Order: sequence, then C-alpha cells, then structure tokens
Amino acid sequence: MLANSGIISFLPMILVFVVFYFVLIRPQQARQKELKAQLNALRRGDRIVTSGGIIGTVQLAREGTKEVEVEIAPGVKVQLMRENVSQVLTSSAKPANDGAKPAK
Repeated sequence: MLANSGIISFLPMILVFVVFYFVLIRPQQARQKELKAQLNALRRGDRIVTSGGIIGTVQLAREGTKEVEVEIAPGVKVQLMRENVSQVLTSSAKPANDGAKPAK
C-alpha cells in the first residue's frame, strides 16, 4: 500500500515532464536540425540573419569550411562562422560559383 502511494505521488511530475518534452524540447530539436541543414546548404545569394541581428547576403560559401563571406552593405563584406548564422531568410535555388576564389 505504501509503495503504491509513492508511485502515485510521482505520477503528476512524470506527466508534466512528458508534456514538457513534447511541447518544448522536441520542436526545438527539430528546428536545430533544420537550421543545421540550411547552414550546410548555404550558397551565394542567400539572405541570412546573423546571431547579432545583422541581415546580409552570402557572397562566398565554400563547402567543407566553417567560414562564409557575407555582404552586409554595398561594398562591405565580412567573414562569419557558419554557427553565427541564426536564420536563413531566402535560399537561392541553384549554386552560383560557390567554389570560385574571389577576384582581388
């Protein structure tokens, strides 16, 4: 009888955790997985938002590197780590010389 009441007292806490998992944790994991796939597929012409809130256009994104070159204003280009991209606003349909070296 005593062991049975112990399990019943933990049942609401277990139920709250299960609801918490399906409402918060699982959707967040899906968003992170989707963002990771978008970061791996970054191409020239994609519009992005950085973790600092700066909106820019990808100018150079070499496959296999962690860096991307982003134009944040006309003629102003910065190097970013892929992890610092928080959102991909628009994605270009086809690659446009992503592997080419920039002209100096």
